Amino acid sequence: MTSPYIIAGPCAAETEQQLLQTAYGVQACVREHPHYHYIYRAGIWKPRTSPATFQGIGSDGLHWLKRVQNECGLDIATEVATTEQLYAAIDNHLDYIWIGARTSASPIAVQAIADAISSQIRCKNGCSLKGILIKNPVNEDAALWMGNISRLEQTGLPVIAVHRGCNHHPCWSMAYQLVQQRPDIPLIIDPSHMTGQADAIAQLCVKAQQMSYHGWMIETHVAPCMALSDAQQQITPCDLKQILTTLDAGVIGEPTELDWLRCMIDEVDDELWTTIALRMDICRRIGAWKKQKGIPVFQPTRYQQILQKRIVWGENHDMDQQVVQQIMDAIHKESIRIQS
Repeated sequence: MTSPYIIAGPCAAETEQQLLQTAYGVQACVREHPHYHYIYRAGIWKPRTSPATFQGIGSDGLHWLKRVQNECGLDIATEVATTEQLYAAIDNHLDYIWIGARTSASPIAVQAIADAISSQIRCKNGCSLKGILIKNPVNEDAALWMGNISRLEQTGLPVIAVHRGCNHHPCWSMAYQLVQQRPDIPLIIDPSHMTGQADAIAQLCVKAQQMSYHGWMIETHVAPCMALSDAQQQITPCDLKQILTTLDAGVIGEPTELDWLRCMIDEVDDELWTTIALRMDICRRIGAWKKQKGIPVFQPTRYQQILQKRIVWGENHDMDQQVVQQIMDAIHKESIRIQS
């Protein structure tokens, strides 16, 4: 069995000093926890949602990554979204590339990158890449994820699947489909993007160990509060070291289908209570509007309409009518209290 992966480094390369200081911190983890396969990650091209946010340092960051590679002896990975970015990474002899969630949503883009890698391998200069990491698409689409893996496998390079969830939801069912259909592909977790919160990363790392993941991809920054992107979900190298100490003391699991199903239940419950909280927030706004207009809080006709709609829904989903009514009555009672 290959060593578990620890892929750590900042969301984005911001300055040469920031990159090196973080790398030295990761290097300290290597000395204390040497049984992992370490890869230092840093994005230099950042496909951010808004053009007003930090878009990455660009190709200038390649020189910084090379310095980390030379001084710290760490394998280096960066994200690529175009063939031009891929060629730049290969020309600078980086060890790994990863394809992010936005790019992996486009099979055309992934195929273009795969074809470019194959072309580089066939040429006389060869290709320095040791492997390719592919994150799941931004949408919950296991078939597309596995299709992209197949495209990249055509290059002949090792492919590692990165489970990063969708919109800060784990999407365990998508990962389980991958495990069932492609157990030969290493699966690592990206708790930074899955949770979106630094204080939730450690717990999720332990969960991934229990579910027999093959490694972790953790955004690590020497000063997270000063990060130009994803500040809220990055941890310090010291925090990373503590997580590794916890993992060393843990036990790698042998998950059954029941374990995966329980993960899915936990995720659904989280979404359910988040939705209920959102509903109550809307009820507060409705209550304020009714008060302003002098309208009674309780509207029997409106509630009967909602209730009947849910009873029909319950019948279509094989749920007992009495149970559906009890749930709706409880929600409605709390809604009335909040509006009053």
